[in-house]
Amino acid sequence: MFRRIAFMLLASASLAVVAAEDGKVKSLLKQADVYRLAMESGRVETEVRTFKAGVPDKTRLYAVYLKPGHRSLVLFRTASERGQKMLMLGDDYWLMMPSSQRPLRITAMQKLLGEASTGDVATMTWGEDYDGQQVGEETVDGVPCLKLDLLGQRKGVSYPRIVLYLAKKDHHPVQAELYVASDKLAKLARFKLGEVDGRKQVTVMTLIDHLQKERSTEVHYLSRTDKTLSDDYFNPAFLVRADLTQ
Repeated sequence: MFRRIAFMLLASASLAVVAAEDGKVKSLLKQADVYRLAMESGRVETEVRTFKAGVPDKTRLYAVYLKPGHRSLVLFRTASERGQKMLMLGDDYWLMMPSSQRPLRITAMQKLLGEASTGDVATMTWGEDYDGQQVGEETVDGVPCLKLDLLGQRKGVSYPRIVLYLAKKDHHPVQAELYVASDKLAKLARFKLGEVDGRKQVTVMTLIDHLQKERSTEVHYLSRTDKTLSDDYFNPAFLVRADLTQ
């Protein structure tokens, strides 16, 4: 009887430690998310630039509209792509082409430009989609960091596993190792901070192909506003007929 009681007490203590650790990681992720996007809904003007061996290659412009409930709408703004639209609803992604009346199902990993995928541009939060544990501390580019090993909590996340490095001082994101389903390292993401409306925000995310290291892609967040669209535009059937080129 004594052994049984002792085992139950030990198990309860272990569960409490795990719950405390989960709560700590969730809190860290929410703090990190504030540096990426300090609003639940709004519009983010985004520019994606690709480089080959450090030399500029291509540039594309996108307007990203965000709404609560894992909803994102990406409008293609570059002349060669104008009229294209990409919609994310939870785990589902659709691409709308101006020449087609049917939305096309795509995946979060489908490329937009260079190493930037639809998921990289459409999703900007970790706190709702990932959980995990702190696995140590490391210094990255001279910044002392907390090292978090994260697992996706939804099937539609772009990367099932992320190893994330947050600055110990203020928990802003410094670097992320992005893994695909086979647990193979796909990309390395680095984050640059700038001043936006008097606060520190991620202004550039650099994506480096782990296999083709001479290639890199920069995602520049040019502006953030609270302007958004009505719920109608987050419906594939309505969106495929809507003209948003202006």
